[in-house]
Amino acid sequence: MRKLALLLVAAVMVSSCVSKKDYAALQAQHKKTKDELLAVKNSLTKCLIEKEKCESESVSLKSNIEELKKDKQKTLEYVDNLTVLTKGANDNIKETLAQLSKKDKYINRIRAAASKKDSLNLVVAFHLKKELKDGIDDEDIEINVEKTVVFISISDKLLFKSGSYNVTEKAYKVLEKVATVVNGQPEMDVMIEGHTDDTPIKADNKILQDNWDLSAKRATAITRILQYKYGVKPSRLIAAGRSSYVPLAPNDSPANKSKNRRTKIIILPKIGQFFDLLEQKAE
Repeated sequence: MRKLALLLVAAVMVSSCVSKKDYAALQAQHKKTKDELLAVKNSLTKCLIEKEKCESESVSLKSNIEELKKDKQKTLEYVDNLTVLTKGANDNIKETLAQLSKKDKYINRIRAAASKKDSLNLVVAFHLKKELKDGIDDEDIEINVEKTVVFISISDKLLFKSGSYNVTEKAYKVLEKVATVVNGQPEMDVMIEGHTDDTPIKADNKILQDNWDLSAKRATAITRILQYKYGVKPSRLIAAGRSSYVPLAPNDSPANKSKNRRTKIIILPKIGQFFDLLEQKAE
């Protein structure tokens, strides 16, 4: 029995020694497995993080793609609009150039008309000076081209008696020469303007009320002579009284008053004729 007991004890001890070695081995294996499991978990965690990152980048990329698509659409719309605007701008430019061309032609017509009119005026002035140069005091007659017209300013003392609208005999010689030139330019109108100084008409004058009356009657007296005696067509004649309101000099001396008492004969193109000139083809 004792021997059996010893054997049992020995067997238990041997069994106990083997279990510790196995336990140590198992423990080492367990640690290794645990470390491997931890490494796998870490790797899995990294994969999950990478996956989330990829998914996030994928969402961002999709969003960027959508934005790019929208930008592309907007760009296409802008290009379409720009094309429309460019076409409209081109049309406007073409229309503007066409209008400028028309304006250039119109300006050329005006220049041509003005040039022709100026030439006519110079011719009229030349003939008037030629007709009137003999036998007449220069200081009593002034001939000028002023802007668009030719005018003859004739002193009051050459045409009328003081305060009267009756034409003197000396005046007929001047008016005959004026009529010769006027009749040679049938396309022009003739305005006769009467001017006075500022001396009032005498209160006892039963015919003339004031200087308006005197200036108008002097203008009509000259008009009648040009029409009835020298054959100027009445449709070309205009009679106008200006009284004392367009003086050449201040009415402060007898010499200046004498300058202001005058009859002005103005030779000017007809308005219709001027527009006919504009209608002609520009050179």
